Amino acid sequence: MSFLSSLNQFLWGGPVLLLLLGLHIYYTFRLSFVQRYVLRGIQLSLGDDDSQTAAGFSRFGSLTTTLAATLGTGNIVGVSTAIYLGGPGAIFWCWLTGVLGMATTYAETFLCTKYRYWDGEKQYLGGPMYLLQYLLGKKRLAFLYSAALCLSAFFIGCTTQSNAIADTCQQVFGFMPPMTAIITAFFVGLILLQGKKWIEKFSMAVVPSMAFFFFGGCLLYLILHADYLLPSLSQIVSSAFGISQIGGGAIGFTLGKAVRYGIARGLFTNEAGLGTAGLIAGNSSETCAKNQALISMSATFWDTVVLCAVTGLVLTEYQLEYASEWPFLSAGSLTAAAFSKLPFFGDEILAIAIICFALATLVGWSYYGRQGFEFLFHGKGISGYHYLYIIMIFIGGVMPLTLVWELTDFINFFLFIPSFYMLVRCRKKF
Repeated sequence: MSFLSSLNQFLWGGPVLLLLLGLHIYYTFRLSFVQRYVLRGIQLSLGDDDSQTAAGFSRFGSLTTTLAATLGTGNIVGVSTAIYLGGPGAIFWCWLTGVLGMATTYAETFLCTKYRYWDGEKQYLGGPMYLLQYLLGKKRLAFLYSAALCLSAFFIGCTTQSNAIADTCQQVFGFMPPMTAIITAFFVGLILLQGKKWIEKFSMAVVPSMAFFFFGGCLLYLILHADYLLPSLSQIVSSAFGISQIGGGAIGFTLGKAVRYGIARGLFTNEAGLGTAGLIAGNSSETCAKNQALISMSATFWDTVVLCAVTGLVLTEYQLEYASEWPFLSAGSLTAAAFSKLPFFGDEILAIAIICFALATLVGWSYYGRQGFEFLFHGKGISGYHYLYIIMIFIGGVMPLTLVWELTDFINFFLFIPSFYMLVRCRKKF
């Protein structure tokens, strides 16, 4: 356990972060700052046109299903951890990394949409594993990516999220974890066993609602504590560059912490560079690769640039106004402490948001894992995958997760390697 933790800290604390950040910066320049077209991507996601086919996710469905997988409890707990460890300045670097990451999301989803394959019957086959095997001739990397995708689905997309639901329901509503785990497994299983269209419909209904629900709670907090808005913005910017500190040593320490934890949270929250967004884009109904890439890019915008930034602003306001409480709180309890200051239903608003975020991730990641499973076993045994996923939901709701989180970080490394190779090898295909 200690060896795995140390290995993860080395991999994700240095080499992987630098490679991902370098990839984001490279594609930002390679694609001539494609981020400036984000409004076009939002417009496309909200409308339909004649370029779409009958098969695959609709434009809005591809956006919401991508967000379903990426908008998890990490958007709430992860941001508070970044601020707790790196200070308010971490939010600036998280936001900047999200902006840069939009270019990488565009690149990987463009590739997975342009170089996809029709199965001859009813659907497109698209995703990093198909590019790796059929376009680049790297069958082993394709196998590695698909296997890591399945394992990641069972861990980060399944057990960790069901545990968050069970823990929240016990703390706020007094429900026992086994009962919550059974209900969660039954509800998600009902959706999964109905097929891809139910996953899309669920995402289209839940994702906008939960995002606006959580965003509304944050907005209410910002309005009620508006006197701290400008000081919070000033604190975020000044802390990002260590300006608020005195002396070179203090500046370097504060700046280093802010950059490290802010960039790490920005990279992890939207999964840009891991290729997962390409799994949805490669199975979309949009026939224009550029349009689909812009739609997928807008998901990164909503996930990191908007929601993580708003969450960070709320926590910074709370830190300034209730400075005496801050030292006695843990990293995971900061958001709950801030929402408890709302005049009504603060705990309930946050609890419902966490439950909805986790449910959406359970459903979204089930599709990711299914894509990997279908590639490995040539479309056979899908029912077995679904039943195992449902069992893992129950297990996650009743088990301790320290080891699971470490395994998840380690497995994600094997998602990153094939995806990074694909993006480097295909850098001239734009």
